[in-house]
Amino acid sequence: MKFVAALSAAALLSGSVQAHGDHGDHDHGAQSVLKESASSVASEASSAVESATSSAIDIPTFTPSAIKGDFVEQFQGNWEATWKPSHAKKDTKGSDKEEEWAYVGEWAVEEPEVFKGIEGDKGLVVKNAAAHHAISAKFPKKIENKGKTLVVQYEVKLQGGLECGGAYLKLLRDNKALHQEEFSNASPYVVMFGPDKCGSTNKVHLIINHKNPKTGEYEEKHLSSPPAARIVKTTELYTLIIHPNNTVIIKQNGEQVKEANLLEDFTPSFNPEKEIDDPKDSKPDTWVDEARIPDPEATKPEDWDEDAPFEIVDEDATTPEDWLVDEPSTIPDPDAVKPEDWDDEEDGTWIAPTVPNPKCDDVSGCGKWEKPLIKNPAYKGKWTAPYIDNPEYKGVWAPRKIKNPNYYEDKTPSNLEPMGAIGFEIWTMQNNILFDNIYIGHSVEDAHKFADETFFVKQPIEQLLEADSKPKNEDKPVKSPSDLVFLDDPIHYIREKLDLFFTIAQNDPIQAIKFVPEAAGGLAAVLVSLIAVIVGIVSLGGSSAPPKVKKAAGDAKAAAADAKDKAAEAVATGAEQAKEATKRTTRSSS
Repeated sequence: MKFVAALSAAALLSGSVQAHGDHGDHDHGAQSVLKESASSVASEASSAVESATSSAIDIPTFTPSAIKGDFVEQFQGNWEATWKPSHAKKDTKGSDKEEEWAYVGEWAVEEPEVFKGIEGDKGLVVKNAAAHHAISAKFPKKIENKGKTLVVQYEVKLQGGLECGGAYLKLLRDNKALHQEEFSNASPYVVMFGPDKCGSTNKVHLIINHKNPKTGEYEEKHLSSPPAARIVKTTELYTLIIHPNNTVIIKQNGEQVKEANLLEDFTPSFNPEKEIDDPKDSKPDTWVDEARIPDPEATKPEDWDEDAPFEIVDEDATTPEDWLVDEPSTIPDPDAVKPEDWDDEEDGTWIAPTVPNPKCDDVSGCGKWEKPLIKNPAYKGKWTAPYIDNPEYKGVWAPRKIKNPNYYEDKTPSNLEPMGAIGFEIWTMQNNILFDNIYIGHSVEDAHKFADETFFVKQPIEQLLEADSKPKNEDKPVKSPSDLVFLDDPIHYIREKLDLFFTIAQNDPIQAIKFVPEAAGGLAAVLVSLIAVIVGIVSLGGSSAPPKVKKAAGDAKAAAADAKDKAAEAVATGAEQAKEATKRTTRSSS
């Protein structure tokens, strides 16, 4: 709201200087007061924003959640009793990698190092860069999902960004062979979900390992068009919901970013085709699949000369009048000098390099003239027969269809295999990836409440800390007012534009309006943008914003109202002074 006062002052000034443009000497007092008021407003607005993003940030203390689910993890207490790192070697069978990889990456539970939103809030952290990591935790009891909604939710904090690597989780299939110390990429899983980025690849994985009820074989079903992951250093919340009606919902930070159907939006399809190509069928030798052929009855015309050249000499061309036949096109460089260390006996006779003849620059050319080549009108090239439709054409051959012996129809692929553990099995080039606040259960409402107690408490604080960490005005190179960009620094932008406007207006109000239209004709658009910026910053935390942030916003609003009154009073006083001066001038002249 502080910007409203400043912009109102500018608008009133622009109207005043136009109405009393002939009496600029008498407006200087009002303009001086307005300029001082606008500068004060900009300073107060800057202080309010800085207060709201640094000293006013209250960081709450961690409080364990009472939310229950099949598996809820906040990484407090004796976490090592549940989470076991793997010491297995990565399975590279079927790949082109001859090296043997081991899961040597270390794990730790600690508070975030970057933008801490809650004091005492710990998470599971990837400690090594460029390493393979694997860790898992068994569920208290296996999770059965038949006829139920499955909700998987967890936080990811990429404290060092993510150039190449994964931050996804796996829900592992429940079986007797599930040993945590042997967890690897070959361990059977049911669901794989979460962000993955490397190069141009950037997506939120959703892969379901589905069992063929006829063959007993498992096949990975990939979401066809996954949403993109947000690569930021603040905490991101990922939520997966699989309903019994086969609807899939993916949310990021509580907002839905993808809705899909298990039967329609996964590749390969959960259900195979009813018919398949007959593997025993083959194309007959007599099958003609050439749609067009050269016309067998066509003959080359008698006047077709295949030997005629593509270009011929233009016999009608004549030498241009300004062509200098006796002048060479190049001449020895008159400025060239024989190098001092040149030895004629060893290096040979020195010859000056040639340069274009300057006499040829302003004429058509120099030296011997030759007639140019032109396209030969008689040229036709090699003759070929034209193509016609093939009368023997039978179409594109395809094998006949037969019933798929492995066909089945799974109407409820949402009934997933029983799950016995959760695991993170990733390779990443960046360390300090933090996982926290994991919820796995069947209640969308409980998952949302859990996020309200955790993610939505820390998110606005982390965003304020991130904004406060950005370079301040004094860290930026000085720009001229014409080079300023509003979005780079709104406060600095409006202050500089108003200062320039008032400076020019003292001498020529019309030029001020022309040169700085942002402070006159474009005031309405700038006003809307500035209000949006301030409201956005103050309302980042919503109803849960820290008390000091709300107080800073209230102080800014009060200061803005006071500044607006001062600006209005200054304009009114200036106008009255100008009017009185006009009267005195009129009396004197009469």
